[in-house]
Amino acid sequence: MSPRSKLIYKIENLKKTYGDRTVLQVGRLQFHPGTIYGLIGPIGSGKTTLLKIMSAQEKQTSGIIEYDSEPFQTNWFGKLKKYSDIYFANSELLQQNLSISQIARKYYSKKNDNIRTKYFSKGNKEKLWTIPLNSLSPGEKSWINCILAVEGDPRVLMIDDYGTLMDYEMEFEFRKRIQKMNRDLGTTIILASPTDQIIKKFASVIIYMDNGHVSKIRSGVSKSFKRTRQNRK
Repeated sequence: MSPRSKLIYKIENLKKTYGDRTVLQVGRLQFHPGTIYGLIGPIGSGKTTLLKIMSAQEKQTSGIIEYDSEPFQTNWFGKLKKYSDIYFANSELLQQNLSISQIARKYYSKKNDNIRTKYFSKGNKEKLWTIPLNSLSPGEKSWINCILAVEGDPRVLMIDDYGTLMDYEMEFEFRKRIQKMNRDLGTTIILASPTDQIIKKFASVIIYMDNGHVSKIRSGVSKSFKRTRQNRK
């Protein structure tokens, strides 16, 4: 991305429906590169649907979404192409029959040993390395989800249900890693959660959602880091 680019996402009149049910309707929303955002709202508020559309997992029903000033590309069959520089951390999207060791070898081959040493070499977490995801608890899946997110080094990182299933120590550890990614690499980070209790401590912009709509937008407590990585496009 050019350092002169002002927006990484531009959304206008975005709508998503399933049958005759409208689950998302956003008039205008903008995301700036190198900023930490919080996306806050209860279950059913449209957070996950918005993240799926922003990560090219799903198409909007109508309206405009631009990523780096361009609409998402589609293949010959009209399906959205996946973007390797956008990472949406949602445990439902992971292959549940695979273990973290298999996922790490498949997607993070150069970091495989480092990931095991850093996260799975001590205590009870050592045994999680070879257990299929469908045998893990929701909390363990959430922890692994965050590991894959921060180790992927994406340009845009989105995490659904951030911190809801983590204890204080675990969340604080990942918070430091997320802040370091934002500070050192200029990563744009969007964290979704039912409450702002944790995210308001370090996000620059808080977007509140309710019933598929953006209800309000507030400034966070920290300054955004807008330095971008020079070799990223």
